[in-house]
Amino acid sequence: MSAATVTAPRSVSLTKGRHRPGDATVTDPALVRRAVKAAALGNAMEWFDFGVYSYIAVTLGKVFFPSGNPTAQLLSTFGAFAAAFLVRPLGGMVFGPLGDRVGRQKVLAVTMIMMAVGTFAIGLIPSYASIGVGAPLLLLAARLVQGFSTGGEYAGASTFIAEYAPDRRRGFLGSWLEFGTLAGYIGGAGLVTLMTALLSDADLLTWGWRVPFLIAGPMGIIGLYLRLRLEETPAFAAEVEKAEASRPKVPLREMVAGQWKALLLCMGLVLVFNVTDYMLLSYMPSYLTSELHYDETHGLLVVLGVMALMMVVQPFAGALTDRVGRRPVIAAGCAGFLFLSVPALLLIRQGSLAAVGLGMAALGLLLVCFTAAMPAALPALFPTRVRYGSLSIGFNVSVSLFGGTTPLVVTALIGATGNLMMPAYYMMAAAVIGGFAVWRMAESAGRPLPGSAPSLERAPGDPA
Repeated sequence: MSAATVTAPRSVSLTKGRHRPGDATVTDPALVRRAVKAAALGNAMEWFDFGVYSYIAVTLGKVFFPSGNPTAQLLSTFGAFAAAFLVRPLGGMVFGPLGDRVGRQKVLAVTMIMMAVGTFAIGLIPSYASIGVGAPLLLLAARLVQGFSTGGEYAGASTFIAEYAPDRRRGFLGSWLEFGTLAGYIGGAGLVTLMTALLSDADLLTWGWRVPFLIAGPMGIIGLYLRLRLEETPAFAAEVEKAEASRPKVPLREMVAGQWKALLLCMGLVLVFNVTDYMLLSYMPSYLTSELHYDETHGLLVVLGVMALMMVVQPFAGALTDRVGRRPVIAAGCAGFLFLSVPALLLIRQGSLAAVGLGMAALGLLLVCFTAAMPAALPALFPTRVRYGSLSIGFNVSVSLFGGTTPLVVTALIGATGNLMMPAYYMMAAAVIGGFAVWRMAESAGRPLPGSAPSLERAPGDPA
């Protein structure tokens, strides 16, 4: 499908609260807010789990991977963490095309419940001391369920928000998706920090580590309720309408071969986004503890403070992308990581609370350049007909190869070389690749999504 906008008769009504006067889609602000909340909550639950897993990785290593070598335990734990990313492309190839055929809302409801089940199950697994090798195998099985479901989560959630959002506010509204990510991380970090401070090592090892995972059950029910109340996006409804009320059918080959240039750009952007994201939010807590021998509680508090700072800045940075464009903001993030990763990590390695906080804050603010822009920039790479499927494939392949493996690869590199500056070098390499991708991408701020009509927000007082 070409990137030309779709027109529709003036009188066509798509769904409750949305209409298309002439060649523009007008969206009810209340529906937009509800869509953003439901999408962001699902993302928050996904990253609550990932955050908890990362922050409590040392304890999980002792529970599931008995060994006299702490580094081997940590590598085994991050290996199980990375294994989930191996099945993410499979989840993307299943849920993405399904979302382009049956609708975004239905698929997002399924991914929500699968994520909740996988996370809740981890909290019920007996320890290695109780059932032996069955414990790490069950942990791996639960992580694979999580990985498969998340294969359709981020692409679907970002697509959902992008297709609801008015063109002039897509960056601001999309930034709330990553606001949910940070909220999930803060929830996970805050809970782990609280438990680490209040519980003895024995209690944390015996039962305390289970608590964060068991919370996923109620969170999943709330998220599922919110997503089931949503209506389908205007863009997808228009696709169904054009297909004469039949569901659009798109071959998987068209989503890949027909979009190969956009897929390569997507993978490059996702690479720098996720390598830096996982480095800062997933790996650095363990780096501070295992490599720099930093006090565990203080290290978690520093990361928690950095994420809180990012949450404050996030919506403003999202609004900035609507004014100056996605490309300048993403390019600034790539340049920052290229030139400031080494100085920031040298500050962190000094070990004082002020130095660690300053170095982490610098990396966190650079990461906001990606978290604020990507939820709007990535869906705009693909036309409506294949958006969910192509984005799911490109996003998850890149995350699986580069993002989710970051903790494992960097830990192994440090172990092999003894060079504690490896995290900085890894981020610099990612920044070079991301910089090339942003150089090749087209600006999308303030413009309709490819394959969709211009999207406007209904002004107060206008008829629904």
